[in-house]
Amino acid sequence: MNIEEFREYCLSKKYVTECFPFDEKTLVFKVAGKMFALSGLERYPSTVNLKCDPERAIALREEYFDIIEGFHMNKKNWNTIVIESNVPNKLIKELIDHSYDLVIKGMPKKKQRELGF
Repeated sequence: MNIEEFREYCLSKKYVTECFPFDEKTLVFKVAGKMFALSGLERYPSTVNLKCDPERAIALREEYFDIIEGFHMNKKNWNTIVIESNVPNKLIKELIDHSYDLVIKGMPKKKQRELGF
């Protein structure tokens, strides 16, 4: 999946916005103000960081050489996965959906209702 396909897929989701919060080398996608996906723009292929539940992240890292552990900017383990290259597009889309769902599930119930989730 190239960066433009990644971008289009993320933006196709409800309440998603994109921004350059750190620098112009990182593209970040947020759902209702909460980050769920980011990608570096200078690497080819682009590296994609996504949230992932801990058990699934471990299984994915064992199965795919190009999925590695990721860390949030504050260096705390964020249960993220980093997809570097040879991962099927279908799986990348599933993992984007999973990350998006995790962020929504982490929102207060009142906020979820306000947004129609």
